[in-house]
Amino acid sequence: MSKMIAYCGLVCSNCPSFLATKNNDDAAREKTSALLAEKFGLDVKPEEINCDGCLTVGGRLLDFCRTCGIRQCCSERGLENCAICDEQPCEKLINFHEFSPDAKACFDALKREID
Repeated sequence: MSKMIAYCGLVCSNCPSFLATKNNDDAAREKTSALLAEKFGLDVKPEEINCDGCLTVGGRLLDFCRTCGIRQCCSERGLENCAICDEQPCEKLINFHEFSPDAKACFDALKREID
């Protein structure tokens, strides 16, 4: 499987929600639900863990991915990811990267490839 990188730099193809969905693994959904609650304080029921990745068109997404401002912005602009946006880094991206250093590291690597 090739790596799927979200607009913000998160690696969707490594995400436990994406993997549980891809493998139709209910035990993994249970573990992911517990992880999201413990690590981020999110109340996502195991049966709600169905995500085909941020870049999916018409596919399944977690609620917080569906409503993500970064995803919406890139989608509206027709961008593959934020690394190619002329207006980055924007406030949304900066705030998200403070929350997720892993996404920032991947984003920075993408940016270096483009520059």
